[in-house]
Amino acid sequence: MRANLPSGLVEAVDAYERHLRLERNRSPHTVRAYVGDAVAFLDHLARLGGRTPHDVDLATLRGWLGVQRTRGAARTSMARRSAALRTFTAWAHATGRTATDPGLRLASPKARRTLPAVLRVDEAQHLMVVEPNADTAEPVRLRDRMIVELLYAGGIRVSELVGLDIDDVDRARRLLRVLGKGNKQRTVPYGVPADRAIGNWLARGRPALATSASGAALVLGVRGKRIDPRTVRSIVHSRMAAVPGSPDIGPHGLRHSAATHLLEGGADLRSVQEVLGHASLSTTQIYTHVSVERLRRTYRRAHPRA
Repeated sequence: MRANLPSGLVEAVDAYERHLRLERNRSPHTVRAYVGDAVAFLDHLARLGGRTPHDVDLATLRGWLGVQRTRGAARTSMARRSAALRTFTAWAHATGRTATDPGLRLASPKARRTLPAVLRVDEAQHLMVVEPNADTAEPVRLRDRMIVELLYAGGIRVSELVGLDIDDVDRARRLLRVLGKGNKQRTVPYGVPADRAIGNWLARGRPALATSASGAALVLGVRGKRIDPRTVRSIVHSRMAAVPGSPDIGPHGLRHSAATHLLEGGADLRSVQEVLGHASLSTTQIYTHVSVERLRRTYRRAHPRA
């Protein structure tokens, strides 16, 4: 679709992509999503006769969003696309490609925040010890055990787990040095069971899988390279399937569960924000709603006059 745009719009998209990737340091996933939305909008603009970013106005922005809505786009998708358009128009104005920033007047639908599925504490405990396949080689079993322990103990993202090097683990103080979103570094504590799993992996698991291609990576795939995020997700889903009655959640579900259990155990919201690496406290506050909803469900089940 990009190649079919007028040359003035192609130049703008290429420059915008470089801006997101090099100046804003956005993740590849974010760059793809924002550029994809920009290209789709500019294709709409070109069909209306637009040839350069100077032709962008509020009516065209609203018109494209209206088309997306009539095609059945969800509120979350609409909110993301509105944000992508505002980012594009702000950049175009800042670089002199438009005289004004029409995106400033673009409203965004509020996305409904659904409560994430989380494990009960007993389900989380079961997940740490379950063995879905008893025939799995010991190094892989030790690795998989460490993976679920770290995801739950530290509430870290799968990308953060995959990016860990051996030197990022401070076993003396039981701390992880994690590189999160926006290349922001933070320190995350973990507990004794996770440390035991790390020790077993480093002593008896990693040496069996390590090759010359392993480098300093903490978690390895079966071919000795840094493990792929898709493999981590598969491992978590496989182990979850072996826990009776538990929801089918992935690595991010373990992060949700860790945050919820911390709050239910008495941790304050600011501390949980620091552990999770949230830029905004409002993002962390969803877990207070999870805890309240769990309390309501328990009340309805247990109280005779509920």
